[in-house]
Amino acid sequence: MEYQEANRLSRLTAILIQFQTKRIITAAELSKKFQVSKRTIYRDIKALEKAGVPILTEEGKGYALMEGYKVPPVMFTEKQANALILAEQLVLQNNDASFVKDYSEAIDKIKSILRYSIKDKANLLADRTQFDEVINQERNSDNLSDLQNALTNYNLVQIQYINKEGIATNRLIEPFALLNSENWYLVAWCRLRKEFRFFRLDRIQKMKVLPEKFAPHNLTLQEYFDQYH
Repeated sequence: MEYQEANRLSRLTAILIQFQTKRIITAAELSKKFQVSKRTIYRDIKALEKAGVPILTEEGKGYALMEGYKVPPVMFTEKQANALILAEQLVLQNNDASFVKDYSEAIDKIKSILRYSIKDKANLLADRTQFDEVINQERNSDNLSDLQNALTNYNLVQIQYINKEGIATNRLIEPFALLNSENWYLVAWCRLRKEFRFFRLDRIQKMKVLPEKFAPHNLTLQEYFDQYH
């Protein structure tokens, strides 16, 4: 997910929270709060409307949510919740402290309506994801969402992996953490090598999430770095 996309996702989420905490709000207020143009806010409002959010326009006053409308718990699937957690990691790199605070508060409110099982997995993923901002990075993997799911559900993953020498091997791995620095990396216990290994996501040629479970690795990401690096 590119930073600009995550930035917009975080703003849409935060705008939705604003609508639920204030009876009426103007485009000018939202523009000032999120430091974007009113034209951008108009586009955001239309995007929310297209997503099915019932926003009413009160002439001369501003926007309001239809009375009684709340974000239902079923609005977010497990993968959607994971996407929001990943977006949060990107937003935490933002230089605007107030924006970071607003988004973190919005995420906390979203977590509060998630089902307990998804909430626990979302918190686990937040603890096991580390992102260092890289500008203008191209998309180079389409496995991130499935790996997030495998990580939080403790599913074994079968991959065909090509190392930097161009040699392909088949691996059975236990996903542990996701890191980003220039590229996305998966930290996983490799059953072939019998140790934790780093896997660049763009070098995974084939991947299959298996129904078989593995025993959770009972250590934090920081404890992993302290123990293995």
